Amino acid sequence: MGAVSAAGIGAELLWIAACNGTSGVRPLNLPRGEGLRVRIAAQVPDFDAEHLLGRKVPPTAERFAQFALVAAFEAVAQAGIAPELLAGRRSAAVIGTGIGGAASIDEGSYVFYKGHEIGLRNEPMTVPRSMPSSAVSHISIAHGITGPSFGLVSACASGAQSIGYAGQMIRAGLVDRALAGGAEACITPATMRGWELLRVMSPRGCQPFAAGRSGMVIGEGAAVFVLESEAALRARGGEALAWLGGYGTSSDAKDMIQPDIDGAVSAMTEALEDAGVAPDRIGYVNAHGTGTVLNDINEARALREVFGAALDSIPVSSSKPVLGHTLGAAGALELVVAVQALRHQMVPPQADFTQPDPRCALFIPSGTASPARLEAVLSNSFAFGGINASLLVQRAA
Repeated sequence: MGAVSAAGIGAELLWIAACNGTSGVRPLNLPRGEGLRVRIAAQVPDFDAEHLLGRKVPPTAERFAQFALVAAFEAVAQAGIAPELLAGRRSAAVIGTGIGGAASIDEGSYVFYKGHEIGLRNEPMTVPRSMPSSAVSHISIAHGITGPSFGLVSACASGAQSIGYAGQMIRAGLVDRALAGGAEACITPATMRGWELLRVMSPRGCQPFAAGRSGMVIGEGAAVFVLESEAALRARGGEALAWLGGYGTSSDAKDMIQPDIDGAVSAMTEALEDAGVAPDRIGYVNAHGTGTVLNDINEARALREVFGAALDSIPVSSSKPVLGHTLGAAGALELVVAVQALRHQMVPPQADFTQPDPRCALFIPSGTASPARLEAVLSNSFAFGGINASLLVQRAA
């Protein structure tokens, strides 16, 4: 697995930040963003794609696609898979995003309407840079993947669904392996203003499940996994980080913005049933936990419905105070935390947690990471439009 996040470059830095409860939320650094009311975001610091990739970045790849490329190369390097084995028809690439090339759209619109005043011209590669499928196309080109390749757009469930669908393709025997994950880079003036108008943004930080929480913080980044069938892994002498045991997805079919308990319950239940894991065998839940009032309450209620009394002893935390809400990348980045928890047998704390909200009756670990015996971990992603996805990962023997 590979990651680019507000914690820095790499899955290991992400895990260290999650363990220490170190927030990646910083003062907003955004040209033309002076008129914004919310002045914080979880931006990727000091990102230099050419330096990280050791090659020239294609002019068709903007920031979100560059994040995905860097994360994919890290994942492939960690997997130790030969380039000729990854290339070809028996491999797939599935990368989710909520928006795609928001920066190119924002910049292109600004230059179009103001260019005659400021002496700028539009970028000729705006179309391939802004396509939601741009990231997955660049990854398939970089690695010679000629099997199924597509971008999945399901708002904040995009990254999780991409991993789930890639796993299903492998199970069905359509491919032997896949590069799967999510990428997002939509911290632009116009996009941030759009989120402000929804009145779900916090001006001070993200505090999921805490009393007095004031909303979400936008983040950016990418995470990519190498998924393989057990047979393909064994044939090349590879070593699994974890097993993708279960995937569940559902649609609320009720409201574009307001979350629904039943949909969340369905996704979690399906993931448990898919893996054949009883609810009380889950050792940790990485919650969607946006820090908005209604989302946190509904997720807590859905968790209670799925886990019952067992929930009192299952630690639950959200990674969004560390990463920000990375939208289409969230499910993939948060799965990195879930897999690392299994590998290190540690439960990451809830960062920036203060007074608990009695309406969110959960076992919330705070402080720093704590040791735990973990055999299975659940990671939730619940999106605008009522799209829900849950991934269940199990410890590799």
